[in-house]
Amino acid sequence: MSVRFIDQVPEGFYEGKKVLMRVDFNVPMDDNGNITDDVRIRRVLKSINYLLDEKATIVIATHMGRPKGKVVAKYSLEPVARRLSRLLKKEVIFLDDCIGEEVEKTISAVSSGKVLMLENLRFYVGETENDPEFAKALASGIDIYVNNAFATAHRAHASVVGVTDYIPVCLGGFLMREELDYFARALKNPLRPLTAIIGGSKVSSKLLAIKNLLNSVDRIIVGGAMAFTFLKAQGFGLGKSVIEVDMVDQAKEIFEQAIARGVRFYLPVDCVAAPRIAPDAETKVVPVQEVPKDWMGLDIGPASATLFNEVIQDSKTIVWNGPMGVFEVPIFSRGTLGMVHNVASTYALTIVGGGDTDVAVHKAGEVDRISYISTGGGAFLELMEGKVLPAAEALENCCNESLGED
Repeated sequence: MSVRFIDQVPEGFYEGKKVLMRVDFNVPMDDNGNITDDVRIRRVLKSINYLLDEKATIVIATHMGRPKGKVVAKYSLEPVARRLSRLLKKEVIFLDDCIGEEVEKTISAVSSGKVLMLENLRFYVGETENDPEFAKALASGIDIYVNNAFATAHRAHASVVGVTDYIPVCLGGFLMREELDYFARALKNPLRPLTAIIGGSKVSSKLLAIKNLLNSVDRIIVGGAMAFTFLKAQGFGLGKSVIEVDMVDQAKEIFEQAIARGVRFYLPVDCVAAPRIAPDAETKVVPVQEVPKDWMGLDIGPASATLFNEVIQDSKTIVWNGPMGVFEVPIFSRGTLGMVHNVASTYALTIVGGGDTDVAVHKAGEVDRISYISTGGGAFLELMEGKVLPAAEALENCCNESLGED
């Protein structure tokens, strides 16, 4: 079985049908409730417009923040509905709930070609608990389900997994297909050399990903605070740098496995060190084995950047997840932003995972020179770990009887 997508249906299939589309509109907002970045909304417009052209009625379902099953005003999706309306240049009917009799009546009454948006799914605890009754209520009156929320594809939530048990046709949207296709191009059938860049603070959070990557990549570059755990495994003294002591042995094991499999494993050779994390902290560039006793490494240094760039420029495919340092603080951002510029300047297929890496790419102004920027952080990482995403599995297992066989 495989996921079927929204353009893989018979002609006229959507006309007069009610389509529930799960998206991820968990966009950043300021203290006044203004959306500060609407990229996630823009990324699904193609799918919405496609279904509108096919004369479907679209019911948008998403979450915002973590209200933990309670109605929290600052997490209302009403501002998101307004922004979607502006981008579509079309009215978006906002409903102040996501399940219930009034919601069902409104969905039933609207004519083809309308767009509705449900209130925050996570105002109900049944969403995150994948409660069957909540999923059934969400599916009420719906003919077709479309999952276009890759960023939540690793969550076994009611609107991602459970709802597929109660809707006869379940499909993937265009964004979902883009995400899965690009990942397959990068790790299942890549142009080589294939280089993985892994950063961030903790080895433990990316241990499975690194282990799995050893089966497919030619080179691995490790930066960020997690690099110090690997360096500790090499016997270096690293001052007060962040080290996961309980992960040192596993880091050493990974390094040895890489050597045994012929995977070239690159670690920083120098770093930007400081006694504290602050914009006005004193800093110095030192070899990694010479970090002062009461200082810590907070960014890769210029020699590491040059070394990593040599590897990057000789790559045909690059997959990147995680920053090279504490890039949120300007004096520790040069390594990460420099890495963005270097990756963007290659002729390789470049795929960047969501989360902090996405933020860094935007901060560096290199969005247009990266082949693909994933909308998912956790979902992207789980694919790197070799896991099957719950969303993809649910779509594959949906019967789709009315569509016939592939």
